[in-house]
Parts: sequence; structure tokens; C-alpha cells
Amino acid sequence: MPCTEEEWLQKSQQFAEKWNFPHCIGALDGKHVLIKAPKQRGSLYHNYKGTHSVVLMALADAEYKFQYINVGCFGRISDGGVFNACSLSNKLADNSLGIPTPRPLPGRTKPVPFVIVADDAFAMKSYIMKPYAFRNLHGEQRIFNYRLSRARRIIENAFGLASARFRILRRPIELGVEKLIHVVSAICVLHNFLMTRSKRLYAPYGSFDVENHETGTIEPGEWRQSTQGLVDLHVNPHLRGNLEAKNVQREFTEYFHQEGEVPWQYKYI
Repeated sequence: MPCTEEEWLQKSQQFAEKWNFPHCIGALDGKHVLIKAPKQRGSLYHNYKGTHSVVLMALADAEYKFQYINVGCFGRISDGGVFNACSLSNKLADNSLGIPTPRPLPGRTKPVPFVIVADDAFAMKSYIMKPYAFRNLHGEQRIFNYRLSRARRIIENAFGLASARFRILRRPIELGVEKLIHVVSAICVLHNFLMTRSKRLYAPYGSFDVENHETGTIEPGEWRQSTQGLVDLHVNPHLRGNLEAKNVQREFTEYFHQEGEVPWQYKYI
């Protein structure tokens, strides 16, 4: 994970260049990794789907690489509770990661924080952006949701490719929890290594979702054809943000509709 302001700025620049989302420093999500029910304390691992799991929480950069992972939380813990228990959550809250101070989006004057993009499994904060609730949305809000979804899709595809390539993730893992944590952590490290050193073999074109700006459609990545053993976190659209978070969301909304507009965005709403 980046340690200095310069490294975070590089991550942000990659999101701006590749995914047209400035001030973004990562895409956040979590998955339930299915396990065989432990003989002892099995109820701790019983999740909302009725299966047993531990949770893998991860933050991806703009190039589908995991820049932070936390694996091992009990499957029964609420999804918000899982993130709150992560070191990343605590360091974001106390601003101890060396993330740059707020500054204006390109062409604007109001300083806003650098942010992480996430979905409705997480509570919105000034540094965590999530979509508007899908009801009675006007055009600017739908554009914001598309632009956020476009950037957030990175972590979804990173999880998907890792599960497709490392088949142990496709079914309940029959290992003790401590060994399982080591295995899942090693998979994330290998994923990053292969994305860096052997991307053409590990993730050739078509592996990830691709947008067709001519038709306004998304061509599914090859990983979606594989059986997925990783289970989504439980979505809670009622986890809304405070006024500060909503003001940041509004600033991004105006930016994407004005200075940061891209011509194809209207085809996806």
C-alpha cells in the first residue's frame, strides 16, 4: 500500500487517466470466502447466505492489483463491522496513511478529499464515495452513479479474475482457518505478481469487463463465465453518509456533469 503523498498521488493519477475519476485512490469491496464449517465455533462463521465463510476485504488500484487486503474476519460479523475492524478503516479515520490533503477537482475551486469508491455494503464518508440510492434519480445523479460504478468495477474484476485463475476459491475450502488465511493472502500476492510480470498470459484482453462506448454496453469479462465461489457482501442501501460526505458527493456530481464530463457517459444512464 502507498506510504507517501507522492505514491498516493500516482495512484490517483492512474484512476484519473484510466477511469476518468480524479481524486480516487482505490476501489474497495469485500467477499465471503467459503469454508467447510469448523467443528468448533462454527456459528461464528455462519453468514447471511446460510453458508460458512471468512471475509476478504481488499482495496484495488487502477490496474486491478490489490494494494491492501484483510482476510479472516468471521462470516457472521455484519459487513460494516468487518470494515470497521480493519486497520485500513482506522487509519483512514485518523488520517495516518500519508494521503494528500484535500484540494479542488480539476477546473473547480472547492477543496475535496481524496476518496475511495465503494458500493452499498459500506457507509458513505467524506473519504468513501458510494452511489446514490436507485430511486427518483435525476440526470446528474445517474451520471455520478455510472462514473463511480466504472471506477468501482476494478475491484469486482480483480476478485473475479483471482477466483477464475485460482480454482481453490470456487468451492468451500477444507482447511483450518489459519492455513486458509495464508492461502488467500498468497493468492492475492500471486495475483499482483502475475498482473505485473505476466499480464498477457494471466489476464489477456477480454479477461476483464470492457465498455463499448459506441453502443453504451458493457462486454462481460471472461472471468464471469467461471463458477464463482466468492460471495458478495450484504448490501445495505440505508447506510447513508453525514452532511460532510454528502457535500463531497455533490461536488463530484457537479464535476462529472460539468468540467469532468466525458461524451459517452450519457449512453450508460
